[in-house]
Amino acid sequence: MAGSLDYGSGEPIAQINMIPMIDVMLVLLIIFMVAAPMLQQGVDVNLPTATTAPLSGSSEQVVLSVNREGELFIGKDNQIELADLPQKIKAIMETRPEDQQKVYIQADTDLDYGRVMAVMASLHQSGIYQIGLVSSPNPEPKKDEEKSS
Repeated sequence: MAGSLDYGSGEPIAQINMIPMIDVMLVLLIIFMVAAPMLQQGVDVNLPTATTAPLSGSSEQVVLSVNREGELFIGKDNQIELADLPQKIKAIMETRPEDQQKVYIQADTDLDYGRVMAVMASLHQSGIYQIGLVSSPNPEPKKDEEKSS
């Protein structure tokens, strides 16, 4: 019969087996899903809790961290002084398109409010007007608290 598939003839089959490629792609997807939360930058600080939506956008977010002592960090390890912040932020933002010029501030709960405002003012001096404040998500209420409410 013309056009029939005869697998028993011993001739090579000219078809691509898609199953191994799909398996590899699914494994890569799982690896990236597990690794993505670990890519968040910043110094460990005690964040205030709030009911907010998660950060959206690219994984290359500029995160300024201010710890309990008021020390300022860009990313995870780069400690800077407040006076140097406008120049450093301008240098970082020159390489980014206009729609990705956002800075997220991650400040410790016990930090003085004035220090956070000084950081925001310094960002405004460098031309950054899209500033986000990072918080940790609200913890789920305990069952004892639900009964008393």
